[in-house]
Amino acid sequence: MADDSEDVGPIEVPDAPPPPPPLDPEVIAQAEKAKEEANANFKAKHFTASIAGYTRAIELNPNNAIYWANRAAANIKLENYGAAVADAEKSTEIDPKYIKGYYRRGDAHFALGKYKLALKDLRTAAKVAPRDPDLRKKLAECEKEVKRLRFEEALAGPDEEVMSTLEKLDLAIYDNIEESYTGPRMAGSAAEGYTITAEFVEAMIAEFKAQKTIHKRFAFEIIKQAHTLFKSLPSMVDVTIPDDKHFTVCGDVHGQFYDLLNIWELNGRPSADNPYLFNGDFVDRGSFSCEVIFSLLAYKLLFPEHMHLTRGNHESKSMNKVYGFDGEVKAKYNGTMVDCFRELFCALPLSYCLNGRVLVLHGGLFSNDGVTLEDLRKVDRFREPPEEGIMCDALWADPSPLPGRTASKRGVGLSFGRDVTRTFLDANGLDLVVRSHEVKEEGYEVEHDGRLITVFSAPNYCDQMGNKGAFVKFNGNDMVPHFTTFSAVPHPDVKPMAYANSYLMGM
Repeated sequence: MADDSEDVGPIEVPDAPPPPPPLDPEVIAQAEKAKEEANANFKAKHFTASIAGYTRAIELNPNNAIYWANRAAANIKLENYGAAVADAEKSTEIDPKYIKGYYRRGDAHFALGKYKLALKDLRTAAKVAPRDPDLRKKLAECEKEVKRLRFEEALAGPDEEVMSTLEKLDLAIYDNIEESYTGPRMAGSAAEGYTITAEFVEAMIAEFKAQKTIHKRFAFEIIKQAHTLFKSLPSMVDVTIPDDKHFTVCGDVHGQFYDLLNIWELNGRPSADNPYLFNGDFVDRGSFSCEVIFSLLAYKLLFPEHMHLTRGNHESKSMNKVYGFDGEVKAKYNGTMVDCFRELFCALPLSYCLNGRVLVLHGGLFSNDGVTLEDLRKVDRFREPPEEGIMCDALWADPSPLPGRTASKRGVGLSFGRDVTRTFLDANGLDLVVRSHEVKEEGYEVEHDGRLITVFSAPNYCDQMGNKGAFVKFNGNDMVPHFTTFSAVPHPDVKPMAYANSYLMGM
């Protein structure tokens, strides 16, 4: 998702279309009732229910711009940015002078990294309502953020330079550990090399629970060692689960460190006898993303054959710049570490195959038939996610109740039906797809005739969704999924998105 934020050009406000024929007053009243119910659900943060309510209102009265703009706002809350753009577009077509239609479309474009289009929408709205104070504030924030992002892009240079950060990193500049540092230390020394130990991992997690950081020397060491390990893996990793063993798959954690610790309280810490796969989106949105990623990486180094991490769509440069991880890393460590994480994320595998029967990947299936497991093994993943192709789909795609392939509600990737799932699984001799990427009320959902599972492990996502989290456990002898759901636990008073792009805070 690239920034195309060059000059937006002249702004024209289109003329209003001719008015539609009048509706029966009873139909109008029913539509308004549906809207009011949807508004109440939106206020209560039941965004899926609010979308259903706005949809009923639209079906009754499709020529009301407010209904479309309100549904766009609910879609933004659920990160359905493509659907939000389409709804807001319809709102502005119905009433070109309804400024909230431009607001919503601008918000969705910004979230997708389309800053030029976001600016154009807000400037169009400002032309319609030049004295609106909220709009003027939003426009100023957008212009400021676009300038900041352009400046950071200019400083960063081309991706080829960023990708060499870890190789060029001189850890010696961090070797002088201050006497004031009382936190955990890795075993060994700078001269002889540092190694991860169970004692260090436990002490590090205790330090994080106390809202402290580890020394930069050890933080960089974890990243560098983990990068070396991930680089040695194929893009699809095969995992064997013995008949007498189990294996746990977790979904998105999104910087919710204290909920991650709760998973380990409920299901045990990672170990040789208690293996895990965390299926992407470790960072962003939640404001303890550093604590999450360092804990996961440390366990990967401690148990390299029994702790597995899949790349998610938020393990990417464009997402991290907007949704908080970049800002958090800079606040807790430094800017050099941001570039190191970018390189690390590009080395993460894209998928795992469990016992040759279950495919695990973050997003979903593919834009074309005929994709094989061998194709997944051979994907060139050492880059930022492209906007199409196998890698994009693996990170972004979503299942759909509709057959075939349809446009994604997110504005990236695609939606795929049960027929696509069946064809892919049968062609590759698989039983099941496990994916994450979507909030689910119960923390998981089984779809597509029982052959596709979504698992999401960030309960009460962003402190507002009210959803449960879940993980799924397989026994090696039968590979039947068993689900555990859990609720959110308290965390320190640091709000989600505390380090995120300031423009998004107003969305």
